[in-house]
Amino acid sequence: MLASQFTETSYPVLSLFDKAEFALQLMEDYEISHLAVNKEDKFYGIISKHTLAEADGSATLATLTQHYITASVLPEDHLLSLLKAASRFNISLIPVVNKFNELLGVVTLSNLLQQLALFLNVEEPGGMLVIEMDKRNFSFGEISRLIETNDAFITQLNTYTETSTGSFIVTIRVNRTEISDIVATLQRYDYHIRYYFGEEDYENELKENYDLLMTYLNI
Repeated sequence: MLASQFTETSYPVLSLFDKAEFALQLMEDYEISHLAVNKEDKFYGIISKHTLAEADGSATLATLTQHYITASVLPEDHLLSLLKAASRFNISLIPVVNKFNELLGVVTLSNLLQQLALFLNVEEPGGMLVIEMDKRNFSFGEISRLIETNDAFITQLNTYTETSTGSFIVTIRVNRTEISDIVATLQRYDYHIRYYFGEEDYENELKENYDLLMTYLNI
């Protein structure tokens, strides 16, 4: 999923000669907190709604250049590069430029989230497990093998190191919603399951037994 695949061209582009009040009104009209600014047909930077609100309305954008954000991505950059830029600079709009620094369009944060949801396949039904472990002990092959012994397979796997504890966190999505047997298998091999989400077999059995008891008592 590359930036070129979901670049939007419908958002306005400001120039250094535009006034702060004009730029602020555009942001209100388009319901966005940032806009790209060009200088002589080249991308110059991003101006924020906060900066404009603090400025004199009659001031030109050329007088506010010290507040510009210079983040941008190339059309061949991956979705995760856009996510990194949005997170690092806390921006609601990521400019997409070519190798000549010409602005091709933008990717909004809302569009980025939609693409991320597609990338993570969040609509696909299944269960989720979160494992806490030492990074040295991480083996995708072993985890995959253990899950497959329960007639399931991994549809998504993400890892990160938790800064507060130093723990290596592995988040796994599988193609089954009933995952009690998968949880039990991983625990049997000393994997620490931090938490999990799914419909458990034993919960279904408990409900079935309860329903049978109620039926019996009503006889």
